[in-house]
Amino acid sequence: MNKNKLVRIVIVLMVISGVAYAIIRKNASDESRGLATTFGNVELRQATLAFNNSERIAEVLVDAGDRVTKGQILARLETGRIAPLLEQAEAQAEAQRQALTRMKNGSRPEEIALAKANHDAAQIAADDANKRYERLYSLRETSGVSQQDLDTARATSLESAAKAVATRKNYELALAGPRIEDINEAAAKLKSYEAGMALLKKQMEDTVLVSPSDGVIRTRVMEPGEMASPLKTVLTLAVTSPKWVRTYVSETQLGLVKPGMKVKIFNDSFPDNGIDGTVGFIASVAEFTPKSLQTEELRTSLVYEVRVLLNDPEDRLRLGMPVTIKFN
Repeated sequence: MNKNKLVRIVIVLMVISGVAYAIIRKNASDESRGLATTFGNVELRQATLAFNNSERIAEVLVDAGDRVTKGQILARLETGRIAPLLEQAEAQAEAQRQALTRMKNGSRPEEIALAKANHDAAQIAADDANKRYERLYSLRETSGVSQQDLDTARATSLESAAKAVATRKNYELALAGPRIEDINEAAAKLKSYEAGMALLKKQMEDTVLVSPSDGVIRTRVMEPGEMASPLKTVLTLAVTSPKWVRTYVSETQLGLVKPGMKVKIFNDSFPDNGIDGTVGFIASVAEFTPKSLQTEELRTSLVYEVRVLLNDPEDRLRLGMPVTIKFN
């Protein structure tokens, strides 16, 4: 092999090595710029449920493992003491409401007519008594009218006149109706009764324990007959809606993750059949990699939390389950 041929072979090998190095470097650069597969867990969220009243439990309608929906009744308290108080408050409020309505409506036409008739009758009687007195007074010297008869007639006349004035005032009050101050007082009393009734209604509503969201009953802590209170847990609920995965990405990959980005979620139970997800939250503050997170990077590296909302209508992913996240 001559020297020129050897030089050509060396040059070709150098070119091939350079091309291979460039390809490897490009692939490594592309891989560093692309999002690697991340790992995480389906978030486990738990709600501790307790009654807002202190009373004995009448019934518990669910058991551990039962699936429940938002608004579903889970347990009830006894209502033997609250129900009569609520009925009494409702009756008082209704009676005061009718009284206020009566005052606002004023006097009925029949009441006004009766007051007027009483006044007319009293006025007629007063006029008649006054005429009798005047007649006796004019005859006191010619007919021998006694002073006693004259005094009696005068007293009767004054009394009848006073009654006429009183009936006239009653008639005027009937026309005017109740005072505005009395109406306001009745309205304030009604408001007080209604406030007490609203409080008892809220206490009655609090005798029913309802589910705050969709989920699965984890534990049944208390049983019927036990004394419940706001500080005593009756049930614990694992929240399943919405369901999401917590994962972490490194600082170098953070710029590639966008809210709304589509991802695929895989688990060992279905490694080839992923579940759709969407990036819903990206942390704005870095943190150290959690010890529970399986990653090839160093534990001391800074990462950012990412939450992926799941679309899992078949409920294949269980709470706390480890998963693999692949970004599209």
